[in-house]
Amino acid sequence: MKKLLQIFLSLISFSAFSQGYNHQWLLGSYLFLQDPKGRILFDTNTYTLFNENRKMVFNGTEGNISDANGNLLMSSNGAWIANATGDTMMNGSGLNPSTFSTNWSSGFPFDYINVILPYPGDSSKYVLFHKTLWGTLWPAVTGFYKSTIDMSLDTGLGGVIDKNDTLLSDTLSWGIGACKHANGIDWWVIVIREYAPIAYTFLLTPNGIDTMFTQNLNFISNTYGVASAIVFSQDGKKMIYCTPINQTPSGTVLLYDFDRCTGLFSNLHSFALSPGAYLWGLAFSPSGKFAYACTSNNIYQISVDSLTYTTVATYDGFISTGTCCATTFWGMYLAANGKIYITSGSGVYHIHEMNYPDSAGIACDVQQHAIGLPYRQLRAVPNHPNYYLGCDTTSGCQCLATGINNLTEHDFRFRIYPNPVSSASGGLNIGYQLPQNKSGLFQIYDITGKNVFKYVLPPWSNEQSFKLPELADGIYNCVISSVKERASKKIAVINE
Repeated sequence: MKKLLQIFLSLISFSAFSQGYNHQWLLGSYLFLQDPKGRILFDTNTYTLFNENRKMVFNGTEGNISDANGNLLMSSNGAWIANATGDTMMNGSGLNPSTFSTNWSSGFPFDYINVILPYPGDSSKYVLFHKTLWGTLWPAVTGFYKSTIDMSLDTGLGGVIDKNDTLLSDTLSWGIGACKHANGIDWWVIVIREYAPIAYTFLLTPNGIDTMFTQNLNFISNTYGVASAIVFSQDGKKMIYCTPINQTPSGTVLLYDFDRCTGLFSNLHSFALSPGAYLWGLAFSPSGKFAYACTSNNIYQISVDSLTYTTVATYDGFISTGTCCATTFWGMYLAANGKIYITSGSGVYHIHEMNYPDSAGIACDVQQHAIGLPYRQLRAVPNHPNYYLGCDTTSGCQCLATGINNLTEHDFRFRIYPNPVSSASGGLNIGYQLPQNKSGLFQIYDITGKNVFKYVLPPWSNEQSFKLPELADGIYNCVISSVKERASKKIAVINE
């Protein structure tokens, strides 16, 4: 019995708690393998923190992606690509060739400068978009690349088949933004030029980079080294970006509408949040009702509807024990559990947590230094777009997504508890969110694929409790399906 539980805990460590492309965050900034590091795995409404030893550290840049079941496939810190084992992926060294990259071989200090996307129309391939510094305008970045990964190579661990393909040479701000096209298949990928700002917009299709065009973003920023993310709302209809204006340390957030069909920005609104301090992190709330930005000392909330803003947190002076540095604010990350996490600009032992991002004002509940770590975490948050954004035909775009694609890309906010469960003495509870006015089906399969339980979920239901049939000890797969979509989670049955 104990052995079975240990095996199950090993399985859920990096899989069952995490159920999608964006459900893992790798933590830890210290260089040596013996130095402890960790990762957070996000479920629909919670997270689990694991400690681990691994080679890759993150000093600011972090890209990672998991498969549809939440198993980590790869990660990159700007200098190289690691496979699922944490070792160098086949042909994954030597990213971003430049003197700068050589000097930062342990991981880049920039935030938001790489992102990993599934290759449209090919489930075995992924594309890493990445940046580096070529010239002397520190900390501006000037080289924009793409590298293609084929996961069928190296016995499923993947290999880089097309590396450092130069897409652009210009003076760019830090961020790389990505948003699913309204056709549900292709990807818009955006970078922004500094000093005389324009957006470079690339379209990734099954044929590769199909289109690139530029658009004047209609603001003036006479400076270099803009440390801004390019962040889209979860529905893809809004984008935020921040910039200092006229070479002064003033932080202004720019809010745009975005057309997922044409790739064009419009309807600019600007918010001069911090006249005396640079803005660092950006995030939208899950619904897109609010946008957030932070300086080192303040977190601001912007109402997307009323176009007003307020301060929702001010640094409380906390310093992590054993460090020299303040646990202030830096990167912001909307995680798969619907909460926003905030890192600090120095290597410290704590992360901040915003519990209710869709609540107005201080009710968003910023809990400073809420998560304690046994290792230092420096700046880095994952650059995860909304991988699950579907089609939008309201602006005239044709939907190209198939039922198969939708089948592997929906999570229904599926949660299951308790886990492990005893079929002899207890029931099983599930929570979920079905498509509007649609019924669903809940099924349990054993390790051979045999269906051992099923139940029809009525429209508008979101919680159910079941008395399980008598099941043998083991690992089972629980599946929710509705229309042409499905989500799955593993449970362990352990009878006392």
